[in-house]
Amino acid sequence: MKILFYSSKDFEIPFLKEANSKNQKISFIKDALTSETALKAVGYQAISIFSGDDASSLVLEKLWDLGVKYIALRSAGHNNVHLTAAKNYGFKVANVPDYSPYAIAEHASALLLALNRKIVTASTQVKAYNFLQKHLMGFNIHGKKVGLIGTGSIGSAMASIMNGYGCTILAYDISPNYDLETKYNLKYVGLDQLCIESDIISLHIPLTEDNYYLINKERMALMKKNVVIVNTARGAHVNTVAIIEALEIKQIAGYCTDVYEKEAGTFFKDFSEIGIKDKVLKKLLSLPNVLLTPHQGYMTVEAVENIAEMTFNTLNSWNENRESRHEL
Repeated sequence: MKILFYSSKDFEIPFLKEANSKNQKISFIKDALTSETALKAVGYQAISIFSGDDASSLVLEKLWDLGVKYIALRSAGHNNVHLTAAKNYGFKVANVPDYSPYAIAEHASALLLALNRKIVTASTQVKAYNFLQKHLMGFNIHGKKVGLIGTGSIGSAMASIMNGYGCTILAYDISPNYDLETKYNLKYVGLDQLCIESDIISLHIPLTEDNYYLINKERMALMKKNVVIVNTARGAHVNTVAIIEALEIKQIAGYCTDVYEKEAGTFFKDFSEIGIKDKVLKKLLSLPNVLLTPHQGYMTVEAVENIAEMTFNTLNSWNENRESRHEL
């Protein structure tokens, strides 16, 4: 089977080549999948895409007409794939769930600590030989109430980490895992109660129609003025315009995120010389109580190895006319 990998990044290609134990015919391009780049899949039976690629109904129609039958995501999230259309056409689609929950959870905790303790500001200062402490005040994580929205594998890993810091953990999930209550000093509550009581709120849920803009103006109005919001899930869980306003009027204290609702066309590219045109993103980045990283939560050696291996487990299954256990 010939496989085309869209959105290929230099650092992941060696891992993917190593995982290709059955020597399938593979090609890599840096282009993201779009309605235009879909034509590059001519002659391929399978493609592999990343979270920023466009697998909308229109793109799927083009891919199907070109002879593509299989789509392997190198991500857990799959909101960029129109699954109903994919099923109607006859595609087989699979993702890579649970490739390394601790990679994401550890990044979430790192963002929280870095923003709270002003690590970026302090590093910039001392490199300029400024050793003053005037603007470096943070707060203890220990003893705080942490609200976890989502307690799947990543949320559970975050619960473990926050429990280790000595936090009280509130959680909201449409499918609660009550084993976590005794394991991590965790209590399930309603979403509004979580927003009202938490000092820190961290999101760990897949993006669906029901939780689009889950964090909006109305919910932030419920929150404490000293709350810090952490988002390593999906950018569209948060209304960016609303959170900018809340940060500016000091309705909330901080926002640290690894994702952004309009990543397509900006993330995974270098604009350091020409700048960006997205005015909302520019405004977000200009705020002193915001820390944003470029969707790098999954970037650990262990996670990338697992992604490569799980991707090829799926592709090998399809090549041998077997179902993949990760099919969506």
